[in-house]
Amino acid sequence: MHADFNDLRRAAEVHRQVRQYARKTIKPGMTMTEIAELIENGTRALVEEDGLTRGIGFPTGLSLNHVAAHYTPNAGDKTVLKETDVMKVDFGVHVNGRIIDSAFTMHFNPRYDNLIAAVQDATNTAVKHAGVDAILGEIGAAVQETMESYELELDGKTYQVKAIRNLSGHSINPYQIHGGKSVPIVKGGDQTRMEEGETFALETFGSTGKGVVHNDVDCSHYAKRVDARHVPLRSAKAKGLLNTINQNFGTLPFCRRYLDRLGEEKYGVAVCLVTLNCLIIVEKFSRCWHCRGLPAIIRRPRVLYCAV
Repeated sequence: MHADFNDLRRAAEVHRQVRQYARKTIKPGMTMTEIAELIENGTRALVEEDGLTRGIGFPTGLSLNHVAAHYTPNAGDKTVLKETDVMKVDFGVHVNGRIIDSAFTMHFNPRYDNLIAAVQDATNTAVKHAGVDAILGEIGAAVQETMESYELELDGKTYQVKAIRNLSGHSINPYQIHGGKSVPIVKGGDQTRMEEGETFALETFGSTGKGVVHNDVDCSHYAKRVDARHVPLRSAKAKGLLNTINQNFGTLPFCRRYLDRLGEEKYGVAVCLVTLNCLIIVEKFSRCWHCRGLPAIIRRPRVLYCAV
């Protein structure tokens, strides 16, 4: 346990330094690819990337406005950050598979300040209620009560800030970003408890819409399943891609840009990923989006290590 804790502390310090640099450096006018590479190159350098021992925990999420999570630019994406945007910057660092999953929100217009305050307060509430033997459903109820006590006025209309009921925090296992336990952010009956030695990402999502998100057809995040069975592959390209995934990511999440960086052929990669997904070897994390045209969803995760 002591070694695990030291690995988390090292990864957390790298995340803190990269996060601090990103906050100072990211400006409107930069492309999503420029922002992602700034964060990822900084992470690789500071953590002293070394195969599966140390490196990036998962692809850099740069979800804009009505998109809540799981967006990172694929090759050719020309999206530019604008002053009117609200961007959720979500990135991970790992040391020996112990992953730090944390994020922050960037906005350049003070009209969203109260939405930021609501989610920050809700995150702090989650931290206060979390710990060994904490009941997950009770954490969700406390987060919702805090979040929905806030309102936001936009263009003369008042919105209640709502917790997104179908998004949640989660436990984190070594080399597995979603560890199996979910930490809700709305009231519910889940009596599951946090246990000593577990690691959790406490994630709070606030919105001014209906409080629900949908999965998009677009996808940029993938990961080899922890429970993937050996399946004979007929396609040589699929075999080659799976070998690349095993050697470079194991069960850590990755994106198409990372495959491009490793020299994988762009032509055919998408088909091979579909094949591996259909065979339940690789899972995909679809982009989560909220009602278009409504004010943004804000996300502020914190990592908690349960100890007595």
